[in-house]
Amino acid sequence: MSVSTAALDRSVCAPLPVLGRDVTVPLVTGGEVTYAALDYAASAPALQRVWDDVAAYAPYYGSVHRGAGYLSQLSTDLFENARATVAEFLDCRADDQLVFTRSTTDSLNLLAAALPADCQVFVFETEHHASLLPWQDAHVSYLNAPRTPRQAVETLERALAERDLDGPALVCVTGASNVTGELWPVQELAAVAHAHGARIVLDAAQLAPHHPVSVQDLDVDWVAFSGHKLYAPFGSGVLAGRADWLRAAEPYLAGGGASRKVTRRADGGVDVEWHDTAARHEAGSPNVIGAYSIASACKALTEAGFDTLVAREQHLIAQVREGLAEVPDVRVLSLFGDDAPRVGVISFVVDGWNSSHFAAALSAEYGIGVRDGLFCAHPLVRTLLGSDPQTQGECGAPEAAPGEKSLNAIRVSFGAGTPDEHVERFVTAVKELVRDGAQWNYRTEDGRCVPDTSA
Repeated sequence: MSVSTAALDRSVCAPLPVLGRDVTVPLVTGGEVTYAALDYAASAPALQRVWDDVAAYAPYYGSVHRGAGYLSQLSTDLFENARATVAEFLDCRADDQLVFTRSTTDSLNLLAAALPADCQVFVFETEHHASLLPWQDAHVSYLNAPRTPRQAVETLERALAERDLDGPALVCVTGASNVTGELWPVQELAAVAHAHGARIVLDAAQLAPHHPVSVQDLDVDWVAFSGHKLYAPFGSGVLAGRADWLRAAEPYLAGGGASRKVTRRADGGVDVEWHDTAARHEAGSPNVIGAYSIASACKALTEAGFDTLVAREQHLIAQVREGLAEVPDVRVLSLFGDDAPRVGVISFVVDGWNSSHFAAALSAEYGIGVRDGLFCAHPLVRTLLGSDPQTQGECGAPEAAPGEKSLNAIRVSFGAGTPDEHVERFVTAVKELVRDGAQWNYRTEDGRCVPDTSA
């Protein structure tokens, strides 16, 4: 459902302040322009509030869990309070564990390492590689891309009913696609998984920055997401959920912090007693600033109100989709159709254009940053483009010169910090490039299309 401009109170729905909002970049055609960051699905800019909180803490930086000094004690409290804040943001169950990791990828690899023996994993081919690939050591069933939410539920139901192992099972599913932005029927998929004795992990990397995520309401067993998509700096992530598999698994990393007691044996070896709390999988000095920044972002989004944030984002989505619909040469990629609910992530291709060339022109001639390629979701993009699933491709731009056909697409993505002007400039730029062509010559360099400045 689109939200009209008239329906929005701009004083209430103003974009949240983010870093880089006033950065200017040079144009290859001359002059400078304020940079339009429209690649939120890759990494959202940090909220100014988050940066300010981190700066205020920086003078009090100290090592956690290991020091009797004031700064160490303060940092320990801050770290553990951040854990509680994020758990509240996710509406975790009282007995859930929340482990701080490096990213969604790290979180899901941690869970993969904690799978019980003979665990069977079910994952749709539509997943980002972070949730598609960590299960290589398990018995994995890759499910074909569904074309409706109902088909997704039916496909999982059938696969679980026909599974060939009696042991534990895990379903991995995204909350919102990093390619199409479409929302997946997580609650329904969780119900199917539990009806067949399986557990489910939610990749919320693209969902958590745009919508509230309740572990209890969705009834998922685990949730994973990254700080750098939630308006926090790089290098921090979260895995939250059921404690039993995590407690039973060997520590993700062996070292200080994960060990409760280490003693020498008579034969010269060592015996280790590991923690059974989240510390079991947080060996080494943790990323305190990363954890604190995630907690700060969670507070900022909660205080801004997701109802307001969602309404404004739907307004921006409508602007982009309506603008692209006016260009016959543009084809927007979708699994579930135009009416599917979605977040601010839209991928498309332009007839007659190499996608890398188009993205390069948006950057060089308009100061607009988007993403082109396969978005680390190769099987999904190939399905959407109607290509052979076996065709080779890369996460970045394939080796294709301007004007040549390439196996990739263009992705525009936005969120709580995006001003209307950036979206309006993007729509105008797309129309001008399709109508008039690029103003500059481009060449392929190291697999990417770049402006040719040799003349």
